[in-house]
Amino acid sequence: MQYRKDKKGNDISLLGYGCMRFTKKGGSVDLDKAEKELGAAIEAGVNYLDTAYIYPGNEAAVGELLQRLNCRDRVYIASKLPHYMMKSVQGAERLFQEELKRLRTDHIDYYLMHMLTDTATWQKLLDMGLDSWIKGKLESGQIRNIGFSYHGSSGMFCKLAEAYDWDFCQIQYNYMDEHSQAGVEGLRFAHERGLPVIIMEPLRGGRLVDLLPKSAKELFERDPEGRTPAELAFKWLYDQPEVTCVLSGMNSIEMVEENIRLAERCGAGCMTDSDHELLGRVQEEIRRSVKIGCTGCGYCMPCPKGVDIPGTFRCYNAMYSEGKASGRRDYLQCTVMRKDPSSASQCISCGKCAAHCPQGIPIPDRLREASKELETVRYKAAKWAVGVFKLW
Repeated sequence: MQYRKDKKGNDISLLGYGCMRFTKKGGSVDLDKAEKELGAAIEAGVNYLDTAYIYPGNEAAVGELLQRLNCRDRVYIASKLPHYMMKSVQGAERLFQEELKRLRTDHIDYYLMHMLTDTATWQKLLDMGLDSWIKGKLESGQIRNIGFSYHGSSGMFCKLAEAYDWDFCQIQYNYMDEHSQAGVEGLRFAHERGLPVIIMEPLRGGRLVDLLPKSAKELFERDPEGRTPAELAFKWLYDQPEVTCVLSGMNSIEMVEENIRLAERCGAGCMTDSDHELLGRVQEEIRRSVKIGCTGCGYCMPCPKGVDIPGTFRCYNAMYSEGKASGRRDYLQCTVMRKDPSSASQCISCGKCAAHCPQGIPIPDRLREASKELETVRYKAAKWAVGVFKLW
């Protein structure tokens, strides 16, 4: 296993274990199966385990598995504070103590503000005194490193990265999100400031494997080097020295073994000319299936009404390249769970964005199209609930 350093000089395994996707059996985690898979990963050197308060039954499963395997001192636990569920510092303390109990530990090594989407939300948390609470936890050792996980645009990510003395961060990043979400711009911004970056969704929830267009799958089937979709996606990430750790939701021994093999032999500079050529062809086939030819350059931003234009188009395209549920879920996450919503329906057709679009996209027209398909009844109900109950 290869390792990269965190801000304090600790070694983090290049491959991390995303525990959210443990196999379920009868609605609960299949602990016997997960024990074998997690145990094999840890024996191979994986030492970073990612979970969260809101993953049903997941923290408790991680706690029991680490007790069964008797290896708490060999791994780092990363979990997350659901700040959108609390109204005060006392609420944060209650949630944190519940997490410690679930995880059967006296400290959390890497603790994140879960889905911190904008600086206004962070300021709200500071105003309620969360910074003093964090400082106390760091001093006591109950939290060893503090960070945040993020879904949103690169511009806001960079502002959040500078808004506090973070120890690390976590972003969605893969070869189809290179210029969306925090993107390569956010990755490099964080790295330049000494901020370790944990990568989530390296395969977009498996969609860069199972839901590739038929034409892209055929490229791999005909590949004389026998590369797989997962292999190419992980190599692309490991090739970048700014990446600290890549999370994978492993739920089979075969998946654990393949991912370990890649993490042992792939590192900075591992991508060959042949790899880049194949990746470019795969990306082109994926783009052929999209609805709108947006490159995510951001020249259309900022929108005077706060619409996340590149984010909307990314999610709209995902509906057709990866499935409607996937695109709508990402859209809900990126536009509603924040102090200031950024929905496509907020567009007033001023035309400012279209005038700056290098691709010549009639943006207001396309936003109306996207809004009709993305903003379902369920979406509108969620947006209303977030606004009324201030879940952000």
